[in-house]
Amino acid sequence: MLNRQGRPTQAGEAAHAEHATFTGNKALQQVEPLIFEIGHHEATGVDIDKPAPFKSRLGKHARQGEIGLPGLSEPEAMRHYVRLSQKNYGIDTGLFPLGSCTMKHNARLNEKMARLPGFSDVHPLQPLSTVPGALDLMLELARYLMTLTGMPAVALSPKAGAHGEACGMMAIKAAIAAKGEGATRNVVLVPESAHGTNPATAALIGFSVKAVPARPDGTVAVEDVKALLGPDIAAIMLTNPNTCGIFEPQIVEIAAAMHEAGAYFYCDGANFNAIVGKARPGDLGVDAMHINLHKTFSTPHGGGGPGAGPVVLSERLAPFAPVPFIHVENDKPHLIETRGEAPAGNKPFGRMTAFHGQMGMYVRALAYMLSHGSDGMRQASEDAVLNANYIRAGLADLMSLPFPDHPSMHEVLFDDEWLKGSGVSTLDFAKAMIDEGYHPMTVYFPLVVHGAMLIEPTESESKAALDLFIATLRDLAMAAKGNDKERFTSAPHHAPIRRLDETRAARSPVLKWEKPAPAKAAE
Repeated sequence: MLNRQGRPTQAGEAAHAEHATFTGNKALQQVEPLIFEIGHHEATGVDIDKPAPFKSRLGKHARQGEIGLPGLSEPEAMRHYVRLSQKNYGIDTGLFPLGSCTMKHNARLNEKMARLPGFSDVHPLQPLSTVPGALDLMLELARYLMTLTGMPAVALSPKAGAHGEACGMMAIKAAIAAKGEGATRNVVLVPESAHGTNPATAALIGFSVKAVPARPDGTVAVEDVKALLGPDIAAIMLTNPNTCGIFEPQIVEIAAAMHEAGAYFYCDGANFNAIVGKARPGDLGVDAMHINLHKTFSTPHGGGGPGAGPVVLSERLAPFAPVPFIHVENDKPHLIETRGEAPAGNKPFGRMTAFHGQMGMYVRALAYMLSHGSDGMRQASEDAVLNANYIRAGLADLMSLPFPDHPSMHEVLFDDEWLKGSGVSTLDFAKAMIDEGYHPMTVYFPLVVHGAMLIEPTESESKAALDLFIATLRDLAMAAKGNDKERFTSAPHHAPIRRLDETRAARSPVLKWEKPAPAKAAE
């Protein structure tokens, strides 16, 4: 039995299941034990000279026993990490449909620019006289961000999206305090469909959080917002387009209501990739918005590496932008490092981070902007929306849409209504996608939709890639409806690791490797 590529189907593979190997390897699929199980303490890939006599200053903090790290030869170490990398999935492996994450292709041109001498080796403690080019680049990036958002100021120093959220909300808190309302305006409105970081950020800096219900169509109603307004309301944190993949139709009215009540409008910019070149947040009434450079302007995504989450600010909040920031005077840029150095009229709320930002992220983002141009960035937004709606059209007859009355923006949201009676859950469906060579979409989020399946193809994917993805999900959907439960409930079948008990792994994680007890000799 062959599939559309002429390869054996699962039935064909099952016929060869009895052909086990001595090593456990299956050709290029290598079994890779933990590094503790490979190495041993007596070996090392590095020769280290014995240190000269010295007096330890660790006192009672000095290590009392062996450190217990495994020693490997250099080839063993190299093979270990290469094999682990082969078990990972990334945007360079295939279509990455994680909704609300914008896993788009990062052009290697941008990576090359970030590695140019002068950018890659710039140091934050260099004298300012030696880095005029870095300051110019940051000013140019800031100009692009302000132009694209229609906002008069930007803080570049935040390191990530949640860090940017904190920056914007701290600017709002400082502005409220400056008006003498710090003791009374202490409540932030957060829609039920918001990213989890929104209420967490508001609570972290001392605000109380009040939820705004979602309408049956997945949007926020201005009437519901007005009903919650009062002298205690500091701001609203609204995502637009929202996490259901819908552009908020009453966003201008909501902003006006917040401003009339003396409050501020924070917009979560996680989904800015859908509207760049099409709509400017400043024109919609936004006071502060963070921008995930990795989601919109091509910088590395995930992995815990260096990041950047600039925050654009309205005229009402611009004076409260944190230090450090660049101030241009007499056509010459000056880096303002402390609040005391700030020009008259500026009231920075403080400092978010030790240094101004991460130069590599700035270079990549600006390279993306310059290589695309205004028309190219607008087309990227249009293509992201087109691709999401193409997937929607290709699956809508088999999978249920919770909000069918609104066109999708950058991502399309399905629920699990179509799975009722099949014995297959959203999680089962996601696990079966792994067997087909795809990373699963975002599942069970947003929480306002039961059994949510959130798909974001981004603008990176070709029509051929989308067609194969749609055909794959149609095949899975028909199998789920055709009572092929085993294909789903025990999936994945072909991944290096079978299905985990995810609840137990989250609640009782094993964080320390312990050498297993020796096996008892056979009697």
